[in-house]
Amino acid sequence: MAAAAECDVVMAATEPELLDDEEAKREAESFKEQGNAYYAKKDYNEAYNYYTKAIDKCPKNASYYGNRAATLMMLGRFREALGDAQQSVRLDDSFVRGHLREGKCHLSLGNAMAACRSFQRALELDHKNTQAQQEFKNANAVMEYEKIAETDFEKRDFRKVVFCMDRALEFAPACHRFKILKAECLAMLGRYPEAQSVASDILRMDSTNADALYVRGLCLYYEDCIEKAVQFFVQALRMAPDHEKACIACRNAKALKAKKEDGNKAFKEGNYKLAYELYTEALGIDPNNIKTNAKLYCNRGTVNSKLRKLDDAIEDCTNAVKLDDTYIKAYLRRAQCYMDTEQYEEAVRDYEKVYQTEKTKEHKQLLKNAQLELKRSKRKDYYKILGVDKNASEDEIKKAYRKRALMHHPDRHSGASAEVQKEEEKKFKEVGEAFTILSDPKKKTRYDSGQDLDEEGMNMGDFDANNIFKAFFGGPGGFSFEASGPGNFFFQFG
Repeated sequence: MAAAAECDVVMAATEPELLDDEEAKREAESFKEQGNAYYAKKDYNEAYNYYTKAIDKCPKNASYYGNRAATLMMLGRFREALGDAQQSVRLDDSFVRGHLREGKCHLSLGNAMAACRSFQRALELDHKNTQAQQEFKNANAVMEYEKIAETDFEKRDFRKVVFCMDRALEFAPACHRFKILKAECLAMLGRYPEAQSVASDILRMDSTNADALYVRGLCLYYEDCIEKAVQFFVQALRMAPDHEKACIACRNAKALKAKKEDGNKAFKEGNYKLAYELYTEALGIDPNNIKTNAKLYCNRGTVNSKLRKLDDAIEDCTNAVKLDDTYIKAYLRRAQCYMDTEQYEEAVRDYEKVYQTEKTKEHKQLLKNAQLELKRSKRKDYYKILGVDKNASEDEIKKAYRKRALMHHPDRHSGASAEVQKEEEKKFKEVGEAFTILSDPKKKTRYDSGQDLDEEGMNMGDFDANNIFKAFFGGPGGFSFEASGPGNFFFQFG
């Protein structure tokens, strides 16, 4: 009787438990159906809630986890979805859709190798499954893009890396690692807004992501905002003390800032030799920092111009605009050096570039001055022909003409070769032309101001060098060349 009573008690306790279990299953199925309805309406948040209720009722049902994984994937919560998909196949290893979802989550998160294993398992269970076949190909493609990107990054072919990461991200949209690599390469290519955008998107989801903090700092560093860049590098190192790239970038940024500031200080103090050395040392710190190095080259060019090393100054400014072709200050500095070395065509070219970019009165005047000097440079230098200074007096101009005219007069070279006679005759004419202009105040003023001398009847083709000579020396018969010995002549005046 005792045994029978014990059995009855057991039976009495088991019967309600079985009923509760069946009721839980019915409720769980109801929650699942409601979840399916919301999923069909694309209301994934409500679908998630109902699938969660179903799991709470029956935590060992693989399909419930599979459905919630699918919902989380639609919400872009792939890491959570991965956990549910893995639980679904732990509960039922023959659950093909569970393996597919697990693989899809792995792939979306950038773990292509793990994704391949999941898709292979799905194919083992259903070798004709076309989705598994395609996803397996996609996972292998991502692994290939990763491999190519790694090689190209070492080769510094950053454009190719960006291309590979864009292709990989089509299959792995939630992979922070791919996004960071792409952002870093965009920064190296000078595409800072794009790089900042990618890093900022990651930081919105994970404010402690050291890689994203590093990329934000890198963009600021390459945009010559060094102080702000250091703050991001320090923050990245706080999150990940062993972050090698952030450590190197932080060290370079601090060193670059210090050298540049020391160079600026030396320049302001007039210690140009020290400034040159400091700017040169700064240029050796990081060849990848294009904007800062452009400024350093321009600064060193300014130092060289102060030291009157104008060719070196031009070379430095050229290096600056090669790095940053929008750097107006470098164009202006180089243009001034071209002016100082009388390379007027080059100066005009640089001032035109500046004026096209910034149409200010100052730049317009600089361009006008260069154009005037260019025009002057293409004319005969009458001062040089007479051998006088530009500030020479009227008397000095006359004395110079007397000397040069007698030196190059054709009669003096009548016994020379035809070639020499022709050259001396040319010089005699140039001397007469120079005297005609510089001895006339009106013509001299127009010449000095760069105006055309052919205007207002000043046609330089109308004058006769012999007539000018005769007029200067007192008219016809006023002089003659007489030989006083081989190759020697003296002047006899009437």
